[in-house]
Parts: sequence; structure tokens; C-alpha cells
Amino acid sequence: MIRLFVGLELPAEMRTWLSLLRGGVPGARWVEPENYHVTIRFIGEVDEGRFDDIAAALSRIHASAFDLTLESVSTFGKESMPHTLWVGVRRNEALQALHAKVDRALVNIGFEPEGRKYAPHVTLARLKIATTMRLGSFVAANSLFRAGPARIDGFALFSSFLSRSGAIYRPEVRYSLAGAALEGEVGEGLEMGLDDGVEDGAA
Repeated sequence: MIRLFVGLELPAEMRTWLSLLRGGVPGARWVEPENYHVTIRFIGEVDEGRFDDIAAALSRIHASAFDLTLESVSTFGKESMPHTLWVGVRRNEALQALHAKVDRALVNIGFEPEGRKYAPHVTLARLKIATTMRLGSFVAANSLFRAGPARIDGFALFSSFLSRSGAIYRPEVRYSLAGAALEGEVGEGLEMGLDDGVEDGAA
């Protein structure tokens, strides 16, 4: 089994701006900058044999490149027990349309449609013992955060693996927007994983 999701890789400059937010929240487990991404559609654990079907279905998507802006900071979870700190994505019709096309492509090959409303974001940190007062101060202090706009000209099929330091997200196949032609082959790491029976990770 392997865990997969479809997402956007972020430009280096945008990752740098996000990395400047790290720190100041007790109990936070910060995401490494190289792992910053915007999820388009979570797929989950699948048999390795389905990988090629998924990759081929995504290669048939046609969509245009677009500009992406990140703004504001917030949390997921109950107010008294938040579990995720994230940066939002400014309302973007092109991204919403891409999500719908990805979802439809996966449904066409037998996956269930995504049931929840799409809320694109970048995860900054996982929260376990965060002090509510300090977290509230952090969110308030960064409420006007903004990064972008940045041009997004492609999306990727990612694999997710667990390591001792946390989840590692690896783009296995990249697709271009403004045509969505398949740009890459299955990543070398994934080929090794399929051959060697690598355990699946968590996104």
C-alpha cells in the first residue's frame, strides 16, 4: 500500500515567507519548509498497482496556470483544543476548478467523490500541547500575513511516507497546467518503494 494525494508545490520564495512564521508557539511541531504544499485532493492508501491508473487519469486533465496568494493564519480543531496551524489561500476560482477536475478524474476510475467542502491551505504546524493564550497571540499577530501572488503552472501526484521526524511528501509525477501534459515519469524513490514493499505513511 502507498498513501497518495494531489497537490501544488510552492515556489521557493513563498516557502521562505512561510518559514519566517516558524516559532513562538509552545508545543507546535513545525512542518519543514520543503514539505509546504497545498493539497488539491487527498487520495489515501491505495494498492501499488493502482498508481499507474491514477497517474494516467490525472494526465488527461486540462486546466490553465493561475496566480496563487496566501493570506491570514488560523487553526483547525476546537477552540479549546486546536490541532493544526495553517495559512489560508485567497479565494481562487481557477484552483477551485482544478480541484473539481481532479476529483472528477478520480471518480471516473472508481474513487469516491470528496464529500467535504474544499478549503485550500498550507499546514504550518501540528499542535499537541500548545498554550491557547500564546497560540491566540500568534494568530492575532499574523492575521495580516500575505505571500504572493505567485504563478502556479503545474500540480503533482505526491506520495507520503512516515519518518522519525514526521511525514515526508514527495512529488512522484508532475503535470503542467495550460495543457496538463504529463511532464515526469514515476519517481525513482517510488519505483524502489513498489519493488521493496515500503510501508505507507500518513499525510
